[in-house]
Amino acid sequence: MLKQRTIKQIVRASGIGLHSGAKVQINFLPHHCDGGIVFRRIDLQPNVDIPAEAMLIQEAFMCSNLIKDDIKVGTIEHLMSAIAGLGIDNLIVEVDAPELPIMDGSAGPFIYLLLQGELIEQSEPKKFIRIKKPIHASIDDKTATFEPFDGFELNFTIDFDHPAFDKKYQSTSILFSTANFVEQVSEARTFGFVKDLEYLQSHNLALGANLDNAIGLDEQGVVNQEGLRFADEFVRHKVLDAIGDLYLLGHQIIAKFTAFKSGHALNNQLLRAVKDDPESYEIVTFYDDDSCPIKYVSLS
Repeated sequence: MLKQRTIKQIVRASGIGLHSGAKVQINFLPHHCDGGIVFRRIDLQPNVDIPAEAMLIQEAFMCSNLIKDDIKVGTIEHLMSAIAGLGIDNLIVEVDAPELPIMDGSAGPFIYLLLQGELIEQSEPKKFIRIKKPIHASIDDKTATFEPFDGFELNFTIDFDHPAFDKKYQSTSILFSTANFVEQVSEARTFGFVKDLEYLQSHNLALGANLDNAIGLDEQGVVNQEGLRFADEFVRHKVLDAIGDLYLLGHQIIAKFTAFKSGHALNNQLLRAVKDDPESYEIVTFYDDDSCPIKYVSLS
């Protein structure tokens, strides 16, 4: 039986909050079978646990934020993406602030940290959500769709009219697996426009943003001296965000995901549409790695 995963030992790290600009401590702890992903605010007394659940996303402007009883933990999507990429089912994430550290703006540092915790198998079977019929969500001209598929395929298109966004690099398709995630998606960084920074900071957002944790764009193109990590890094990052957002359904999804200009709010709307239609999905397990349509990093 393909089994659930957690980490073997505690991992500690720190970084800067993208929106607060303040130092944030983050700790990863093992969690019991069927415990899921839980964020723990250790700066509050008593500590407050917030499960990573789609229905607790109450703010999705620029990032995904979980809110429970007015207590928030935000900017979770890059870590959630790394957790999904490694096939981790159960984890406690301690954080001493209302948001996670941004690290370098990708999921790469989180992949590194989680692997330091040593992935281990647990006793219970790993659960998946298999989509049984098409589910659609839209906001204005933005769309997001699930369709039945034997695996997890992500097809994403962005649409920016800007010199840095070459039209031939605004669409991508990724067949999800640990190897594909790590090699093709995990290092893609978040991005933003320099002209928007002053406005955002006047509203206490993006106070920690800099060229070490984001791709900056002016009117002509990319301002980061090192340039892009991939020719299509922008759309790859949108895939990274989507993988993290969609893992908030509680288990890895088996489906084809197709998106046009989707963002955190629409990704969450799609998950709510699934939740609203119990006939649209089923919970499944697999006997072994060979029978599972999604391939994870080996623990051997």
